[in-house]
Amino acid sequence: MAASLEGGFADTPIDAAHAFRAIMTALARPGQIERVVGARPPAPLSAAAGAVLLTLCGPETPVFLAPSHDNQAVRGWIGFYTGAPISEPVLAEFAVGEWADLPLERFRAGTPDYPDRSATLIVEMEALAAEGVVLTGPGIESEARLSLPDRAAFQANAANYPLGLDFFFTCGDRIAGLPRSTRVA
Repeated sequence: MAASLEGGFADTPIDAAHAFRAIMTALARPGQIERVVGARPPAPLSAAAGAVLLTLCGPETPVFLAPSHDNQAVRGWIGFYTGAPISEPVLAEFAVGEWADLPLERFRAGTPDYPDRSATLIVEMEALAAEGVVLTGPGIESEARLSLPDRAAFQANAANYPLGLDFFFTCGDRIAGLPRSTRVA
């Protein structure tokens, strides 16, 4: 239980404001890698994934923990700092874990009347680099590149726009965003 009480933002208002800015910049500028500091979550959560959860989740924000990230320390930390309930994929507004453990087809992709009622996935990566697949679309001047785990999955996701999932990719204290409106080549 003591581990659950450690690792939040040291200066919550300031750290949360900085984290929010970096998180929103990453989503508004697909492919651009930002640094997020301040959170010290339990393993295996990265600092960046922890900052996203601390900043964007609350008591009415169900979170799915992939098997790679579902342990008592992570559950306790999320519960203590955010109050977010742990849920199944179909109910989750956020999900966190390794790519192989996130069943995309089980998450909500919105509806034609409410496309915003979809999940945001926080994909923990071993490496995150501005190289790889080509990204185009809103927030990108001409094109950007990002090391994605599965090009075809993101192409299919973008093809469903305005429905679809939004993604954050995290590695250590680094984060990149990929909204459903981004085209992947």
